[in-house]
Amino acid sequence: MRVLILSATTGGGHMRAANALREYIKSQDPDAEVLISDTIQYVSPFLNKAVTGGYVYLATKTPKLFGYLYRNADKDTPINKTVEISTTALRNKLEPLIDDFKPDIVITTHPFAAEMLTALKTKKNLKIPIISIVTDFAIHQTYISDGVDAYIVSSHEMINQMVERGVDRVKLYPYGIPVKQEFFKEIDRKTAFESECMNPNIPTILIMAGSFGVTDVLKIYHKIVKSSANFQVIVITGKNEKLYDTFDRYLSKISLNNSLLDIEKSSRPKSLSRLSRSRKPSKPTKLLYYTDEVEKYMHMADMIVTKPGGLTVSEAVAVGLPMGIFKAIPGQEEQNADFLVRGHMAVRLEKDNTCTKIITDLISHPEKLEAMRAAIKQYSRGNSSANIYLLMQELIKKYEN
Repeated sequence: MRVLILSATTGGGHMRAANALREYIKSQDPDAEVLISDTIQYVSPFLNKAVTGGYVYLATKTPKLFGYLYRNADKDTPINKTVEISTTALRNKLEPLIDDFKPDIVITTHPFAAEMLTALKTKKNLKIPIISIVTDFAIHQTYISDGVDAYIVSSHEMINQMVERGVDRVKLYPYGIPVKQEFFKEIDRKTAFESECMNPNIPTILIMAGSFGVTDVLKIYHKIVKSSANFQVIVITGKNEKLYDTFDRYLSKISLNNSLLDIEKSSRPKSLSRLSRSRKPSKPTKLLYYTDEVEKYMHMADMIVTKPGGLTVSEAVAVGLPMGIFKAIPGQEEQNADFLVRGHMAVRLEKDNTCTKIITDLISHPEKLEAMRAAIKQYSRGNSSANIYLLMQELIKKYEN
């Protein structure tokens, strides 16, 4: 089996989904050839730099403008037409990749990749099945393209949304977003806590903080640890060196105000993790710069505080981990947050004092966290990669006949 996965690096979720699916395919068929292509980079490095850089800038610096553009691209507007014309114009640049690799099936995890591929499929009358994976919890018009054989979505609610937009229901599969298989595997929590020199007998809050920025995550952390409830905290900053350095100084008893006013440009920290007990605030805190064991820390946690990106949310769902949603970017993250809150799988956290109250209430009443876990279990789509793998085989056979 030759599988081509077209993805993009605008946000980390598209590539994480692609890699998770590739790992599963290879686990089932070691002889399968699976190629992941950073599609926008492949067709135009200049465009990739503009799109990726533009996404990061708009989402972090001007989120309201990002939300405006996102909503308008979801309608029959000049913005939507511009995106469609641009991706169609680049379709021919994908042809050498298709010709050289000769895939039996193509899977996309980014809407621009899907639009380029389906435009090429129509023009060249390609006989290749296409699966489009929607990596969020609400649909966007840019995902819908003629020529897609199957859409992977996250809920039955999304199926109804897409049918309303004219997509044939038989093409819609509510399998969810692919995540690494490790998120589905239970761990020995006692051993995990002992290995991290942490107490397995008190609740644990995990903060995934890398894309929050610096000031915002310190503020939310400061509010959380003001809670009177008894718990400990794990903070993962990802490869955000500035955030790690600032947090490290803060946990080393530098005051919050000084940390916010004096943020220095830092190199990669020498220590990638540390256990720090600070007087203000008083919660034991494990600080991690970067880890490739996110699944372990999710399994250790009783709750996660995070931005509602599609992949992070899907990983939390796989673990059954209640969520505190913070600083959702207008657009897909805001829609993800709305879906999770409606389903009682998450609560919203703000930087004001309501955050402290919400955390205290949840930690002090374990039955409320248990109810959130039950809602997640009821929603869970199961092992998305396994279902997609079976669907791939069906579509390949269909095209062969």
